[in-house]
Amino acid sequence: MTGTLVEALNVTKAFGHTEVLKGIDLQVDHGQVVCLLGPSGSGKTTFLRCINQLETIDGGRIRVDGDLIGHAERKGRLHRLTDKQIAAQRREIGMVFQRFNLFPHMTVLDNVCEAPCAVQGRRRGTVKGEAHELLDRVGLGDKADAYPNELSGGQQQRVAIARALAMHPKLMLFDEPTSALDPELVGDVLAVMRDLATQGMTMLVVTHEMAFAREVADHVVFMDAGVVVEEGPPDQVLVSPQHARTRDFLRRVTEEEPPAVQHVPDHVRRPGEAAP
Repeated sequence: MTGTLVEALNVTKAFGHTEVLKGIDLQVDHGQVVCLLGPSGSGKTTFLRCINQLETIDGGRIRVDGDLIGHAERKGRLHRLTDKQIAAQRREIGMVFQRFNLFPHMTVLDNVCEAPCAVQGRRRGTVKGEAHELLDRVGLGDKADAYPNELSGGQQQRVAIARALAMHPKLMLFDEPTSALDPELVGDVLAVMRDLATQGMTMLVVTHEMAFAREVADHVVFMDAGVVVEEGPPDQVLVSPQHARTRDFLRRVTEEEPPAVQHVPDHVRRPGEAAP
């Protein structure tokens, strides 16, 4: 598909007297990978949560695939949707958080199957088959019967990605998905995300992984203090930034960045590849 999938126009959000988003304009096209960069407190996570209706915007508009998110517009005025209507919109948007939020009392397979069965009302037999395929895809086909506490953090995050994909989302939101992981576990999660990008999944990613942004992003957005400071292709923003604030941020992050993982681990299969 072509054209715009996500459109944000003058989005504002405050918590009490603190303005977190101060008029965000952003566009994400079908199949694009857009990386949001910026220091802590710049509004990146809040913006993702507004797209997925975990936070309610104070002003502006957010549309996903042409649908106004969280509201209906009648005669120029916004009217809040019901909880049921918002839940229906949220089903088409996958979100992966910093923390994995897996159900500890459920096996890996049951974690992946739960939402498609309970929320979408799909038949468990069909969902179970798809769940096994998704676990194979993220390199965890042999962990279907394991429980979350038996997995590493990186493995749990890959289960969380499979769980989000099980809902057949049109958009995937990633909120610093590697920030809670030990450095040696980061590569496997980023490899899965690279794989999704090559398959055309539309992704909006909050990250401090500069190597991932340089390699995978189609568009990079640098935010600071609730505004978009600079945006453009990775070669422009990450290599030749125009704003001093962007240059300072990139210098600081680059000094702290570990060596990039350049390969896709053998256990991460692409669609159509035979199981090992």
